[in-house]
Order: sequence, then C-alpha cells, then structure tokens
Amino acid sequence: MSQSNVEISQEELQLNPNLKVKPDTLTRIFFRKFMMNKLAVIGAIVLILIILAAIFAPFIAPYSFEQMNLIDKLKPPSSEYWLGTDRYGRDIFTRLLYGGQISLLVGFGSVAGALIVGVTVGALAGYYGGIIDAILMRFVDIVISIPSFFLLITIVTIFKPSVGNLILIFALTSWTSTARLVRGEFLTLRSREFVLASKTIGTKSYKIIFSHILPNAMGPIIVSATLLVGSVILAEAALSYFGLGISPPTATWGNMLQDAQNFTVMTTAPWYPFFPGLLILLTVLSFNFIGDGLRDALDPKSIN
Repeated sequence: MSQSNVEISQEELQLNPNLKVKPDTLTRIFFRKFMMNKLAVIGAIVLILIILAAIFAPFIAPYSFEQMNLIDKLKPPSSEYWLGTDRYGRDIFTRLLYGGQISLLVGFGSVAGALIVGVTVGALAGYYGGIIDAILMRFVDIVISIPSFFLLITIVTIFKPSVGNLILIFALTSWTSTARLVRGEFLTLRSREFVLASKTIGTKSYKIIFSHILPNAMGPIIVSATLLVGSVILAEAALSYFGLGISPPTATWGNMLQDAQNFTVMTTAPWYPFFPGLLILLTVLSFNFIGDGLRDALDPKSIN
C-alpha cells in the first residue's frame, strides 16, 4: 500500500473508528498497476472482443466461409455484405471471423508448446548449472544462429502446412527466448534462502524446481509469452502471404492477404486487403500493449 493510501486510511479511521479498511492484496495491487496503463487496458478490451468474435463466429457470421457467389465478387461494403466480398464472391466479414479462429489458435497453441520446451530447458540449465547448463545453452545458441524465418520456410515446405503442423513448427522454433529468460531467473533464484532451506531438509530437486522456483519466475515468463503470441500471429500471416501457410478455402488472416495480392484487386477493391491487415495490426498491438502492462504490474520495484 502506498504512503498516501495509508495516510488517508488513518484519517478516515480517526473520523470513523468503525470503518473497515481492506488491506492491499497481491491481486489488488496487480490490477491497480495494470489499470494505470491505459494502452494495456485498451489492448485487453480489443483483444477480448476479437477473441469473442472468433469463438462465436458460427453464430455471428451471416454466411458460410466457403460460400461463393461469382456474381457478387469484389462487391464494396454494403448492407448485404458488411465488409464487401473477395474475388470469389465470399463474404469478407464471415471469413475474418473464421480466420480469427485459425490465427488465434495457431498463436496460442504455438506459444503453449514453446513454453513447455523453453521452460523445461531453461529450468534444467539454470538450476543444475555446470555441464548440463553448458550443453543445453550451446544447443540453444545453435538454434538461435539459424535464421528463424528461413527455417520456418524450409520446414513448412517439407511438411504439409496444416493447423497442427504449424503449431508444432512454431513451437519448436520459438522456445529459445523463453529458455534463456527462464535460465536467467533460475540462476538468480536458486541461491535464495527458501531454495537453500528446501535443499537442507531434503526436498527433491523436481519439487524445488516446479513448486518453489518456477512460481517465483512466472512474472517474466507471462510477459514473454504475451509478446510471443503476437510474433507468432505475424509469422503465420507472413507464411500465408507467401503461399506457405494454410491453404484456402480455410480462412486465415494471412491467406486472405495472400489472396488479395493482385493488381486488379488492389486497385478496384482496396477494402479486401485492408480489413485482414487491420485485424492483424490490432491483434499484435493489443498483445504488445498487454505485455507492457503486465510487465509494469508484475514488477515489484514499480510504485504501487
């Protein structure tokens, strides 16, 4: 609790001795810090709306995402087609909703897999140190030294770019930053008194790692994961833009942009590439703003 809040509470208690003052908890402090970051709050609201729209796409979408009508191709936004149609007469609004399902699923699924690998490698390297740390970190250095986008292109050309394969590919190419972050946190925390006390009473190593050290390192991990989701969504859109992502008729924001890279479309129907590009921009910005807000809220050195 900040000094000003303490002083105000004392004055109120003097005026009204029966007044009950709720003590600050970690949850209240976290939300107060997060709400102070206006961009983070706006990003959270926008992201929640996008996620809800994607989840409830079958109930919101006025058409099927595969439904074509060549008579109405490249129609401008109207009361019939809210955001216009693409060059096959498919409703852009509908495909944006269903495309959000795939793009967000790839983003969240990939980051979940990257966290499993990265946290495991970083925790083992940071806790045990020595030869284990050296071997694991040299492996991390090798993976980092390979240009990630070219590695993605190579793997995608070998395996069919389905949703499951994309999640696996992004997970296996995005875990290195998490591993380094977790290793650094474990190197700092493993010498703390509570860890030494646990070792003294004979607590098993895996319990110390997952029950004592890892919960204290979750703040930076959560922030890193939030920022990583936005990076994966951008990478998926880039792969789809180059024709290496999920193939139509399945809709993703990336392959909608790829389908719009046509001179005729760009000149006669500029709204077509605009809307998926805008959603990618808003989603990535929202994740970045939320990451900044979480960083401030989880920083114990910041002002309450």
